[in-house]
Amino acid sequence: MTANQKPFKRILLTGAAGGLGRILRERIKPWAEIVRLSDISDMGAAQAGEEVVQCDLADKAAVHALMEGVDVVLHFGGISTENNFEAIMTANIQGTYNIYEAVHKAGVKRVVFASSNHAVGYYKTTDYIDANSPRRPDGMYGISKCFGEDLSRYYYDRFGIETVCLRIGSSFPEPINKRMLVTYFSYDDLVEMLRCCLFTPRVGHTIAFGMSDNPASWWDNRYASHLGYQAKDSSTQFTHKFPDSGDYPEKDDITTIYQGGGFLLTGPQYK
Repeated sequence: MTANQKPFKRILLTGAAGGLGRILRERIKPWAEIVRLSDISDMGAAQAGEEVVQCDLADKAAVHALMEGVDVVLHFGGISTENNFEAIMTANIQGTYNIYEAVHKAGVKRVVFASSNHAVGYYKTTDYIDANSPRRPDGMYGISKCFGEDLSRYYYDRFGIETVCLRIGSSFPEPINKRMLVTYFSYDDLVEMLRCCLFTPRVGHTIAFGMSDNPASWWDNRYASHLGYQAKDSSTQFTHKFPDSGDYPEKDDITTIYQGGGFLLTGPQYK
């Protein structure tokens, strides 16, 4: 690689019009000569070093065309909140299957799959878990992330396609409630984690928890230590906004008793 050559020829970022996709759009450019951006929604005009491809991930042929010439995939596409099963099935389950089939056919060797803490949202906030703890999804969205984790494991075992399943906590400018003091994942730490996921020589099939260096934690990242990720940020700077009243978790409030928080109130059983 020459001094001016970037590590990858082309990175594909799905979900580029989403909240995190918009953040990553600029920040991943140093890693590739071309960033191919994809979403079902409008992403605006392509800028320098970009390709913009509007694509429905449920469209198998379109996804296979999307994968042409791609080196690595950051799969952030799909529905990112709780929804009915039919919508989740199309966007998150069918869409993720199409991504992995296209990855296999195109010879792409590594994917970072944007999984979620909601794959384990039915653990209590008094629990401390790691990547080997059984999954306990808190809704249809969480179930779709469990599917994606299993699907990626299959494609690794069968075809050698490496994946880091990144169980993203709460990646926002700052926490908006007391729960997020635990799950906070700054944008800078997210980008650093993705850098580690892409540039670690061998990742196999890894499940990693996406979080900053927060004062409290529910998640043990020991099985992702080979990625070399070290958080630089922390939710400590925001603790003054949520004074400790000794009422967390609150009795009979499932949004504080279980790690999934408010997602436990949005599933089908509450409609």
